[in-house]
Amino acid sequence: MTQDLRQFLAHLEERGQLRRITAPVDPDVELAAIADRVLTMGGPGLVFENVLGSPWPVAINLLGTVERVVWAMGMEQPEELEHLGQRLATLQQPQPPKRPKELVAMGALLWDVLRARPARDLLPPCQQVVLKGEAVNLNALPLLRPWPGDGGSIVNLGLVITKDPETGVPNVGVYRLQRQSQNTMTVHWLSVRGGARHLRKAEAMGKPLEVAIAIGVHPLLILAAATPIPVNLSEWFFAGLYGGHGVHLAPCRTVDLQVPAQSEMVFEGRINPGERHGDGPFGDHMGFYGGIEDSPLIRLEAITHRRKPIFLATFSGRPPKEEAMLAIALNRIYTPILRKQIPDIKDFFLPMDALSYKLAVIAIDKAYAGQARRAAMAFWGVLPQFTYTKFVVVVDATINVRDPRQVLWAISAQVDPQRDLLVIPDSPFDSLDFASERIGLGGRMAIDATTKLGPERRHSWGNVLERDAATEARITERWSELGLADLGQTPADPQLFGYVMENVLARLERP
Repeated sequence: MTQDLRQFLAHLEERGQLRRITAPVDPDVELAAIADRVLTMGGPGLVFENVLGSPWPVAINLLGTVERVVWAMGMEQPEELEHLGQRLATLQQPQPPKRPKELVAMGALLWDVLRARPARDLLPPCQQVVLKGEAVNLNALPLLRPWPGDGGSIVNLGLVITKDPETGVPNVGVYRLQRQSQNTMTVHWLSVRGGARHLRKAEAMGKPLEVAIAIGVHPLLILAAATPIPVNLSEWFFAGLYGGHGVHLAPCRTVDLQVPAQSEMVFEGRINPGERHGDGPFGDHMGFYGGIEDSPLIRLEAITHRRKPIFLATFSGRPPKEEAMLAIALNRIYTPILRKQIPDIKDFFLPMDALSYKLAVIAIDKAYAGQARRAAMAFWGVLPQFTYTKFVVVVDATINVRDPRQVLWAISAQVDPQRDLLVIPDSPFDSLDFASERIGLGGRMAIDATTKLGPERRHSWGNVLERDAATEARITERWSELGLADLGQTPADPQLFGYVMENVLARLERP
């Protein structure tokens, strides 16, 4: 069964999680402002059916809650995402099965791999209408300008597809694109991203880089594109694993690339070597306006789309936003992958309030002195996405990384700043981070909040406070007698507390 945006919209509507707005709305600032307020309230996905200046509707806030992100993956509970991550981790570092149970599991995984292979669609819905040459007109589309200080209108939830000019392996990323004219757009991608690597290779060869942008796809494909995976693997393959069947792809009309056949709309074009244009400023996930940057210029040669297409959009800004909800889900997916690649790490968390990548909390089962520093260094190097993580807090495996109370206790009780801080100066950094003294170059810091072992200790340490099991059992037996039965027996679940912190407190504390 194919998966497309319309199928997901129908699913949300069936569950009462979609609202259609027929009143006229301006895509310049107003539409995003409405969606932002609804998202902050934990409200439903929205379809604006009467967008000024364009005949096509805009869908937004579809992934505005963790619950809807989980539904997009074909699941019901966030915990199921970790099972998916375990399968992906096994694929990235497979080991020969040693027992019959492991052999059966490997067989099931191989069957999943076979089903995940992309399929070919010869009559793709995304090419029901084909526009070329002078008919290519970005001004007719309902592109949003989310913030009043933004430098122009944008696409920021499209799949940007390129191909390695040497190996032919495709890369699929989600990057911001700014309309520059009727048929040109700039793309804003960081230097470590796949598209940027492909462009550097193409320019070194003196060739233009072909680009396709698929807009209005099933959110599962967006999640696959946002998943940190090895550079030699295809996001289409991962999307097939996510969805349980291969993605239906179709060849573009003017470039040698493949796109999801069920897309609502596709842009096709090229980036000529060395051609750049000013991009920005734009409100970004840091909560500030970025600067104007010279960015690669895409010259569009064709636009193809469905009849009566739906334009899928989102917007950036200080959390909570849709991108933060995606990050919470991805955190669960690649926790098992991280464990597989760095055995020291037992758990891992990227808090939404820390922009879902600026601060990481990792837990290790500490066995020797210096292990926390080793784990932090390994974390920074395991995936390109973690290059821009400013702070890594390393705690013991007994600490719940999703409970800020426990993490703050570990930092306060286990850390001596003279001994336990590792600062790495002048690292390649996120150009959107204005806290850096020099844009694009900044420091990173690891905080060792683990229990100190061996030579890390120069004096005796106090014993841990804990009550004996008999006392705890006696209190449990007397709970009703004490008149406390209405409070329940179990203390608040720290993981639930962390989940609430991610999805509720961030909204309440937002200025």
